[in-house]
Amino acid sequence: MAENSHSFSAQRPKVWEKVPRRNPNFTGRADLLTALRKSVNPVNAVVAQPWALQGLGGVGKTQLAVEYAWQFRAHYDLVWWISADQTMLVPSSLAAMATALGLPPATSTGVEQAAQSVLRALQSGDPYRSWLVIFDNAEDPEFIQDYIPRGPGHVIITSRNSRWSDHEATIRVDVFTREESMAFLRRRLADGVTDAEANLVAEVLGDLPLALEQAAALLSRTLMPVDEYVGLVKKRTGEVLRLGKPPTYPQSMTAAWQVSVSQLEDRFPGAVEVLRCCAFFGPESIPRDVFRRGSPAVGRKKLAQVLSDPIELANALSQLERLALVKVEPSTRTLQVHRLNQALLRDETPEDERDELRHEVHRLLSRSAPADPDDTQKFAQFEELAAHLEPSGLIECGDPHVREFALKVVRYLYVRGSLKQAEALLDKYIATWTEASNDRHKDVLVARIHLGNVYRELTFYTKAYEIDSATLAMMREHIGPEQPETLWARSSYAATLRGRGEFLRAREVDEETLAIYDRLVGRKDITVQRVVNNMGVNYGLTSEYDKAREMLQEVYRYMSSREGIGRRALLSTWSNLGRAVRLSGQFQVAVEMAAEAYTYGVTQIGEDHPVTLLAAKDLAISLRRSGRVAEALELMRDTHARLHRLYGDSHADTMAAAFGLSNALRASGEYEEALALVKQALTFYPDVFGNDHPFTFAGQTNLALLLRLTGDPAAARELNERSLAGLAERVSRDHDYSVTCAINLAGDLAALGLHDEARRLGEETYQRIQKYFTPDHYLSLVCAANLCLDLRASGAEEEAKQLLADTTRRFDAVMGRDHPESLSVLAGERLHCDFDPPPI
Repeated sequence: MAENSHSFSAQRPKVWEKVPRRNPNFTGRADLLTALRKSVNPVNAVVAQPWALQGLGGVGKTQLAVEYAWQFRAHYDLVWWISADQTMLVPSSLAAMATALGLPPATSTGVEQAAQSVLRALQSGDPYRSWLVIFDNAEDPEFIQDYIPRGPGHVIITSRNSRWSDHEATIRVDVFTREESMAFLRRRLADGVTDAEANLVAEVLGDLPLALEQAAALLSRTLMPVDEYVGLVKKRTGEVLRLGKPPTYPQSMTAAWQVSVSQLEDRFPGAVEVLRCCAFFGPESIPRDVFRRGSPAVGRKKLAQVLSDPIELANALSQLERLALVKVEPSTRTLQVHRLNQALLRDETPEDERDELRHEVHRLLSRSAPADPDDTQKFAQFEELAAHLEPSGLIECGDPHVREFALKVVRYLYVRGSLKQAEALLDKYIATWTEASNDRHKDVLVARIHLGNVYRELTFYTKAYEIDSATLAMMREHIGPEQPETLWARSSYAATLRGRGEFLRAREVDEETLAIYDRLVGRKDITVQRVVNNMGVNYGLTSEYDKAREMLQEVYRYMSSREGIGRRALLSTWSNLGRAVRLSGQFQVAVEMAAEAYTYGVTQIGEDHPVTLLAAKDLAISLRRSGRVAEALELMRDTHARLHRLYGDSHADTMAAAFGLSNALRASGEYEEALALVKQALTFYPDVFGNDHPFTFAGQTNLALLLRLTGDPAAARELNERSLAGLAERVSRDHDYSVTCAINLAGDLAALGLHDEARRLGEETYQRIQKYFTPDHYLSLVCAANLCLDLRASGAEEEAKQLLADTTRRFDAVMGRDHPESLSVLAGERLHCDFDPPPI
């Protein structure tokens, strides 16, 4: 439809993404466009309701939405088109909007988090209040509902599913009126058709837009007389009825399609072969390169001949496009077959050939996939292929190469952050492959490992433990204890143990795994180095910081000296190493390392990438520990705000940053704000980690400290005593977290006037520290400084004097005379310990 009174300007919005090209032959539908415009512009509603366009296939729902977007584009700042046929791809399509809204991209935050950030931005109207999001072919209302933005903008949904009327206001889109059909044919065929002929064609095709489009394409390309065409359609219609087509196939569409295909079968049989192959892909765009990359795997002779010859393939696609049987998009190098045409083609294909063609599609998809699903530069290729995984029936295929591809797709999904979609696919893999093979088949067991990884990323640690422990036992028995898949399962199991807070047991499992690798292959492989990295993390979580540093140095040297190591993996190891240095008490060295790592993250990955933000958090903690409190507070505020924007309050990384910010606020004397922040963060710990997780107990130590500093030492004592008992049971009485809690508990006792009890606890704790940490370790210095106060308060003046002299000398040597805590020792002030949750 040409510009009319509804279109105020030809100006495009500031953001105009993935909207299909305008149909120059769009005809009629004025009443529907008017109704749609009125419906998405409620006069007295604050939130515009999404509007679903519901109707049968080929009726023109998508074309109506396209025309609406083009005709009213001047009313919007942002218009975004989402192909919603494949539900698992909807989050990534929504997440792709992040950059346009000034948000961190999905490559930085993960797809699900980016999609949620996009929804929040649209709903808030920042930066755009006038926006239009179109969900095309959204057949699953229950799923799509979670991704519909509710805010000042507008949403249009196209669907064949009548259930949308249960969720949203619905406009029914019917076939053309006869006047619209005739106007369309006159426009498409120019002077090549009379009104009487146009009426005859419209009559025989039942005014179905898609059938009329294909009829016009055939008539214009072949110059077939209208009466001949009508006669063929009538003849084919009789054949169709005799074949008993399902009622969901419009009779007119079936007959029109058969005429077009019959024109090709004699002249271009190779084109029909390609078309039949395309019928077994999904309805989404098919990457053109699938045929090039995957053609060597094709076994069907007729199809292989066309796909292996680029000239013959180009000619076949050209013929299909001319007859409107295939839509080719040169800019994206994709082609698409209407879902109704696909259904008709599959139904027409002899039954003995259907499985063969379906398997050819499986081969094409699997052989054209990139090798590494962790490679972010290949994500776009995986997304194109993933759209066809379920519709093609690939999950039911038992070919080892095809199943390997299916597992790559699910790995790609959860690496990019689509955890729920990955979980749903894995459930289907496991159920289908178990029935086809058995529950001990290697493919099933590998799928179970992937599912455990997904559960762990979702922080479903109990579910992850149940599946990982059972899978590892089955792999040991049925595959072998030292096979690569079993060793990978061991690493996954250890990671789940870490997530559950079983730090020592996780270390034991990884130690055993690393010993096997050392015996079998050495440490020259990145897979082995990942286990070494995990060992460094384990040692850090069990307070053996020197060993942690040794392990992580090895991994850092390995990664720094080799090409092809991902920047994300390098930065993660770099940060792990810097954290180990800080926890061993070398604060100034930790600052230098953390600053260098953070700069690398900002310049090489992006300032909003989660790993960069974790590096920023570590830098802020090191700055605070080294006495640069103002800088630490500024950086931690910014980091917490960025993580909150990405994840919300209840994500583990945001919770850790909240603790870091609270600690920096406390160090700055802003106790009330620090207390409010730590209280809020702790409300999420039981749901994420559990009530008896070491992080939950250690976090309560921070709360107890702030309770004492704000005037309630009795509540602080009670909370610290519970936390110390829990930590002693979960990680031992000698662990860093337990020692930290005990030092603060002694402060609670002193504040309550119980100086003898404070002294006894301080002396006991100091002895533990001397045994398990170095005399110059930060915990040792803090405990000694506080013990001096408790000795003096309990009457042991001379002992306090001697210990203070030694402690002051050590503080000056380790921390520097100008460090705030060195000055506090000289002023006779009590020092405080706190907890900063590390990544696990």
